[in-house]
Amino acid sequence: MGSAISQVLRGNGESGYGFHTSAEDITQGLDLSPTTAIVTGATSGIGLETAKALAMRGARVILAARNIKAAESVKESILENKPDARIEILELDLSSLASVRRAAEDFHARNLPLHILIRNNAGALVPRFMRSEDGIELQFATNHLGHFLLTKLLLDKMVETSRDSRMEGRIVNVASQCYRIARDGIEFDKLNDPASFSTTYPLGYGISKLANILHAKELARRLKERGANVTANAVHPGVIHTNIVRIAPEYISCKITKMIMSHDSGAATTCYVATHPGVSGVSGKYFVDCNKAECVSYANDMKLAQRLWQFSEKWTSPAGDGTD
Repeated sequence: MGSAISQVLRGNGESGYGFHTSAEDITQGLDLSPTTAIVTGATSGIGLETAKALAMRGARVILAARNIKAAESVKESILENKPDARIEILELDLSSLASVRRAAEDFHARNLPLHILIRNNAGALVPRFMRSEDGIELQFATNHLGHFLLTKLLLDKMVETSRDSRMEGRIVNVASQCYRIARDGIEFDKLNDPASFSTTYPLGYGISKLANILHAKELARRLKERGANVTANAVHPGVIHTNIVRIAPEYISCKITKMIMSHDSGAATTCYVATHPGVSGVSGKYFVDCNKAECVSYANDMKLAQRLWQFSEKWTSPAGDGTD
């Protein structure tokens, strides 16, 4: 984790932006009024700051959230600063595949275009083995499978929107440098095994973040093959003092304290990849602090990415059982 972060701490990178860049800096001067964006986990932390930045530049922003009361509060706070902001709320619990399907149906019923999908601000880091209502290890279910299914159900709409509007669609997977923890890649036969769960080291979280990167790479490949004007990239937003950091094991919290950045700076990389003209046509890449970054070998393993895709298809099918 340290090498990429220490590099950007020295200053701005090739893009002209870096560790201290804010979401406001990134979106300064952009007119996003033609766009509609869905932001998951938009009620706190990075997701909240991302939603605010997009809304302040005129985008129609769909706050996809499990906690509707919190989403209403966010909507009100944005409207206080920008009374003409276009903010909508979409009920979504990413740990539940049924909820993901309902949310997709709800969005389609609104007959809106979709230009930007920012996913995985809503994430889970849990201290003990837990299963989702679908019987899947909770971190993998929430951080990868729920978002995988959401993307799948909204993808045709994004492709259609990009064609009709002649604007590039952008999918942003919010990953994490914690993917490096998963040094053995993804051992599919152990994902749902309580005996393989570590209570002292966040291996499960690292695996789910590796899945976010691999999903973006495989999705980018498929979109290119399809000839769609939609890109897919993954980002490490930075270390933010969010709910996930607060529940992390003590030794992790101590190690990352010196790397904490503001929520607004944490949203900068997401906003950069989602909106900046400099990223046009770029797909299947990984970004750290508003610059392209190299991944370790197992995050570039396209055979693993394809196997993950097949595994995810099985788990998220209506009769999915996760068998491989």
